[in-house]
Amino acid sequence: MQTTDSDMLARLVGDIARTDGEHSVQIPALMMYRCSAVTDPMPCIYYGLGLAMTVQGCKRVTLSDEIFSYGPGQSLVTSLDLPVVSYVTSASSAEPYLGLRLELDARAIAQLAAEMDFSSPLQTVPSRALSIVTLEEGLLDALIRLVRLLEEPQLIPLVAPLIQQEIIVRLLGGEHGPSLRHLVAVGSPSQQVAKVIAWLKQHYTENIAMDDLAIKAHMSPSTFRQHFRVVTGMSPLQYLKNLRLQDARQLMLNEDIDAGSAALRVGYESASQFSREYTRLFGAPPLRDIKRVRLASL
Repeated sequence: MQTTDSDMLARLVGDIARTDGEHSVQIPALMMYRCSAVTDPMPCIYYGLGLAMTVQGCKRVTLSDEIFSYGPGQSLVTSLDLPVVSYVTSASSAEPYLGLRLELDARAIAQLAAEMDFSSPLQTVPSRALSIVTLEEGLLDALIRLVRLLEEPQLIPLVAPLIQQEIIVRLLGGEHGPSLRHLVAVGSPSQQVAKVIAWLKQHYTENIAMDDLAIKAHMSPSTFRQHFRVVTGMSPLQYLKNLRLQDARQLMLNEDIDAGSAALRVGYESASQFSREYTRLFGAPPLRDIKRVRLASL
């Protein structure tokens, strides 16, 4: 049977990610993943600007009320921190889920976008900060070369940046291009929303008025809410709640504090409201959810 490029990439990733979990490599922006069984839906945050790819198995991501499934032959790009529900839908010990993620540099994207000639002007309407498209052959080839570079570590400092630059050029010239160009276009709605999200990540425990966020984005409240929902798939208030609840969960897991203390730490004034919203997001009250997560990790 003839080996395809997708098969080759799966073999390369599988040789590196030999155990379940996340695997760092010598290329700092690159991460490998392995999972030997399907997983339950798990709320999490897809952090930052990056290219993700399933090389074996299948994964599903829910963003608000939208469901995205992606497997081999598809590429996923996120341009902002996005609260999602993510789970592996196809995996086994014989054929584990294998994936990779490459962090992208916003400054490099802006510089290369300024140097490129595009066949069509950028539309004024912002794009969703998560997109899944068919993986182009040239992009797959570049990813294979980047992963194979790990076999020649002495070349990584000089060659990896060149391949990463090629990957960005291919992304900008492909179907992912509009969302990336929107993100780095000065004064665009996507860039203004990105700035607000960056501020929110630093101040989400504070008492925040949604209209104040609109002022930071230099938009009217209604326009800001509209653009924010287009980009992130949810309202600013939903986004803020997700940030708080995700952080509270990590505090309870990592610092072994109770739900009431965690609620206060992340900005909730009402413990009962925190418990209701936590249960709605994670599917169980805080105490039961934390026990479940700890048992699953044993």
